[in-house]
Amino acid sequence: MNPIDRELVIWLNGLSGNVAVIDDLIRIIATDYVMPMVFSLAMFAMWFSVGDAERRAKYHYWVLIGITSIGMSNVGVVLINISWRRPRPYVELDEIELLFYRATDPSFPANPVAIGFAAGSAAWMVNRKLGYWLFAAGLVYGLSRVYAGVFYPTDVLGGAAVGILVTWGSTYIHRIFQPLTNLFIRLTRGLALG
Repeated sequence: MNPIDRELVIWLNGLSGNVAVIDDLIRIIATDYVMPMVFSLAMFAMWFSVGDAERRAKYHYWVLIGITSIGMSNVGVVLINISWRRPRPYVELDEIELLFYRATDPSFPANPVAIGFAAGSAAWMVNRKLGYWLFAAGLVYGLSRVYAGVFYPTDVLGGAAVGILVTWGSTYIHRIFQPLTNLFIRLTRGLALG
């Protein structure tokens, strides 16, 4: 284990238990529901954004890349977990006060962060401001889980790297299948879904 990783998770998790309101807020942010809903709503808002037809088409294209990237980031995390099963901090360190449920999957890379950075990367390609906000949300999501004792800081960095790299790969997949992507976008417009 990286000593810096160990010290950072012990320090950040050591802040827990002092202020109940902060612990409760971290529990809400670290749940499996709030931040994934934020990422989903961001993709939804991009899909139904207003503007001229060219802008909407660009947003639709990158939303599809974002959705593909989110799915591929889950696959990427599973493939990494098959080859390397890093234990969670609360398993390895006695000093950790767990504020969350005991996850059973490996710690590295942080799957929720990979999802957040996949959505953020896709959004960043068409709307820098939204992309930065989603990156920030993904980082806060990851750090809240470090605070809760579920991840190491390098798990968060690994998840961010997976999300960004998978989005980069998704752009090439969509370029190969560009006619199908365009057909899907035209079909959704014809059904008044975009």
